[in-house]
Amino acid sequence: MTDNTFQLLAIAVYLAGMLAIGYFAFKKTDDLDDYMLAGRKLKPGVAALSAGASDMSGWLIMGLPGAIYLTGLVEAWIAIGLTIGAWLNWKFVAPRLRSYTAISQNSITIPSFFEKRLKVNSHWLRIGSAAIILVFFTFYVSSGMVAAGKFFESSFGWPYLAGMGVVTVVTLTYTLFGGFLGATLTDVAQGLLMFTALLVVPVIAVIQTGGVGATVTRLQELDPDTLNLFRGFGDGNTLVWAVGIFSTAAWGLGYFGQPHILVRFMALRSPQDAKAGRRIGIGWMVLSAAGAIATALVGIAYFADNPSMGLDDPETVFLKLSQIFFHPFVAGLVLAAVLAAIMSTISSQLIVCSSALVEDLYNMTGRESTAKQQVTLGRMGVLVIAVIAAIIALDQEASILDLVSFAWAGFGAAFGPIVLLSLYWRKLTAQGALTGMIVATAVVFAWGKTPFLHDAMYEIVPAFLINLLVVVVVSKMTYKPNPVIEEEFTAMVADSAEKKPVTVAVN
Repeated sequence: MTDNTFQLLAIAVYLAGMLAIGYFAFKKTDDLDDYMLAGRKLKPGVAALSAGASDMSGWLIMGLPGAIYLTGLVEAWIAIGLTIGAWLNWKFVAPRLRSYTAISQNSITIPSFFEKRLKVNSHWLRIGSAAIILVFFTFYVSSGMVAAGKFFESSFGWPYLAGMGVVTVVTLTYTLFGGFLGATLTDVAQGLLMFTALLVVPVIAVIQTGGVGATVTRLQELDPDTLNLFRGFGDGNTLVWAVGIFSTAAWGLGYFGQPHILVRFMALRSPQDAKAGRRIGIGWMVLSAAGAIATALVGIAYFADNPSMGLDDPETVFLKLSQIFFHPFVAGLVLAAVLAAIMSTISSQLIVCSSALVEDLYNMTGRESTAKQQVTLGRMGVLVIAVIAAIIALDQEASILDLVSFAWAGFGAAFGPIVLLSLYWRKLTAQGALTGMIVATAVVFAWGKTPFLHDAMYEIVPAFLINLLVVVVVSKMTYKPNPVIEEEFTAMVADSAEKKPVTVAVN
């Protein structure tokens, strides 16, 4: 058997496993609450690994190592910012969001939570939120399909459309029938596969380069600043360096508004599970990011000493090292980890888009439908979004990184401040939330499409801050006391505490 045959066999085994998990989830799905939130029964470990896998995408395995390989450790600031943002999200958003979405009329989507939390009579806030989700996520899903097509094209010489088609069909199948539970369980398997690959590859690579000491020495010989996290500081452009670092680390702000991550918090068994989920999720994230960074650094030393091996694209350093050091079947499993990163994100985003179509748009029409009909509508929503995203993905020249960066900023800036204020400020109003959301979306579009502004600062920063300011000002102008909101807010604070007070009965 040729190397390609072994690698394709490994990928086929992986894809079959994902379909099997999707079938299992299909048998467990009975109503819309199951289809969209798995009945709020996720264990903390499942929620944590699922959130991590759906969050990181191919960036963790290809984008981050490629950036480190080209520039050095200074590029790790984006990973640092994301880790801090994820920790804050688990700490301050997860428990309160899980509690509040259940207390506030069992909200199962972010748009429905906004509407029910703020007790508004009209549906404009919910419709606007759902529209933002559909627009940004359709392009986000499309970027994953583009990545899948390019993956098979570069790895096996397949036609772009064939590679995109295989990944789209498999991901669509287990998401279409397995719903949120199918996407979540496959995310767990994919997260574990990514985690294992990101730890094993750099360990074997370090051994091959003579150990940690020899690798570090070689890196310093090649460029003394390779391991310098503060590269550029104090060279006369300190302010420019500081702004650049802040802009890069500001990716972490995006976590507060990512619907495909927030929905994992909503699906936890209880608010108290967030503590264990935080520890598991951040542990996975730190070790995985460290593995990606280490792979790039070892790759610099290895390819400098073995130029004949060749590395045409720095973003493939992880894949190239695995193909060099492992048996073709094992290397195929590492390649499957890249697919896992792509597919886990696509599936999670399809479910959120489906919920926006069914729960936040169709169900608002007041039409009566049975639980089975609602699940069918959810599956139709997944199919519709997938078809539209696939049409967009026919453009092979689409920039994956630009689409992901833009969508991340859009969600983080439009939803992030609203989520935080809804959980921590009683006086938030629907008028303030809707105005801030619209303004933030406009700023993201305007700033992101203006080259000199985008190059100076990532658009999530100005849009997030402006949203926060607008929401507070408008809410103060439109606030009216509402006893129901006060009652629910107080109940949420008590219910979401990590340690609930123990009541002792007195005889």
